Amino acid sequence: MTIDRIWSYPTDSGHTEGQDLTGYGVVASDGTIGHVEREDGHHGMWHLVVDTGVWLFGRSAVVPVGVVRAVEVESRTVTLACTGDEVKEAPRFRTDSETMDPAYLTAVGDHYLQLIRRGSTTA
Repeated sequence: MTIDRIWSYPTDSGHTEGQDLTGYGVVASDGTIGHVEREDGHHGMWHLVVDTGVWLFGRSAVVPVGVVRAVEVESRTVTLACTGDEVKEAPRFRTDSETMDPAYLTAVGDHYLQLIRRGSTTA
């Protein structure tokens, strides 16, 4: 997978263009991790900002949309092709301005691409 693909929904994910995922539950391969706070696409780098609530001590996480395995409209869930620990290990999200910083987003994308290269995820 190229870096560009990490920022695009997989064609078989069930996501449709223009679909608002705000409020959808987010499920990693090992359990629920939170809900979608918003989706952004600054610099063509589409990602979800996931509010992890108490799971990550009240912090949010940035997840490239290329890691989305499935979008289930009926249950309002987004399933990721990685574990909760792999989301925790991603570069820490501190401020909203980071979602506009190409260097930060590149670091996030690199983290998830390494998982794919190691075979940890099937995105």
